[in-house]
Amino acid sequence: MGFEIGIKDIIDIFLVAVLLYELFKLLKSSGALNIFIGIMTFLICWFLVSYVFKMELLGGIFDRVVSVGAFALIVLFQDEIRRFFSRIGSRRNWRRFNNLRRVLLGNDEQDNVRINYDLVQIVLACRNLALNSTGGLIVITRYNDLDFYSQSGEQINSTINSRLIESIFFKNSPLHDGAMIISKRSIKAAACILPVSKDQSIPKRLGLRHRAALGITEHSDAIAIVISEESGHISWAINGQLSLNVKPEQLEHFLSDELTK
Repeated sequence: MGFEIGIKDIIDIFLVAVLLYELFKLLKSSGALNIFIGIMTFLICWFLVSYVFKMELLGGIFDRVVSVGAFALIVLFQDEIRRFFSRIGSRRNWRRFNNLRRVLLGNDEQDNVRINYDLVQIVLACRNLALNSTGGLIVITRYNDLDFYSQSGEQINSTINSRLIESIFFKNSPLHDGAMIISKRSIKAAACILPVSKDQSIPKRLGLRHRAALGITEHSDAIAIVISEESGHISWAINGQLSLNVKPEQLEHFLSDELTK
């Protein structure tokens, strides 16, 4: 009987390849790729010892380690596993359902006008903060709920206003440390504590604000805007990727593209 490959087998191979590629990108961006390579090396050694060379004593030790391997993987990669499932649930394709809802309700144009006004206020605040070299970290939610992180700060629940944003990040303000979270067209909280990225490839010259911006975008689909206190430069982070030293006009176009789709 010959070896046959059907359509189902091709789809199966393709899906496995996509899954491995996404897993590789996720581990590479989080700095855990070396751990993954180490685990794969151990599994290859276990297979050779137990099934090829049939070393009973060493193979028995490896078998005991492998038997609890699933729990060890959950402990080692708990952040990556959470981030993986978070990305699955926040893919851009799900926006089609939101766009369909807007079309059925017939308020798409009105929503875009309100969103554009809010974006102008955010960009204006970022520009003024950059001109004064005032540090700031603003997180704009999309589809993932960030209530867990907003609860770590002071609740504000105010409309978006550039002057309010600037006053919160004023150096003598008690709320200037931490992040501001903007959700559902309102300033929800300030002085929030965010997870810090463990990515080893982040330049050493970047401080905790940039690492926190990367951290929250690794754990969610949010957009983070950073204003550097040292240089006055504006940066944004999305999907665990950081864009440094952008102009206010670029920031406005980026936010408009990402939030009005």
